[in-house]
Amino acid sequence: MESRIEKAVERKVKGYNCAQAIACTYCDFTGIDEETIKNVTNAFGVGMGCMEGTCGSLVGAGVVLGLNRKDKVQSMKEMRTIMEKFKTRNGSTICKELKGVATHQVLRPCNDCVADAAEFLEEQLNLKTK
Repeated sequence: MESRIEKAVERKVKGYNCAQAIACTYCDFTGIDEETIKNVTNAFGVGMGCMEGTCGSLVGAGVVLGLNRKDKVQSMKEMRTIMEKFKTRNGSTICKELKGVATHQVLRPCNDCVADAAEFLEEQLNLKTK
């Protein structure tokens, strides 16, 4: 698969939330059209809509994995891998921590979170296509 990281970031720049940027970029792996998956992920931007939850880009990656794998155990195993890599690189998976709400020190800007989630998702998707 040719990398789509830049496409995911471009969607984020154009106004998609983080979850939508990932899910829409990889919607062809899900069997769901772009408009539907964009609506499915409406509420998952900004850390589940309130900055308190998991980064939306990771939620988008999880939606893609679940629809692609169609296997709960496999999806969770691969999502755990993505989450661990993301946390190692960025120091957190929680939106408000990534944005530095309490510390006033941004760990990772949104566009970079989208790029990271896309990178790690592509690694998992490439495992199945090899």
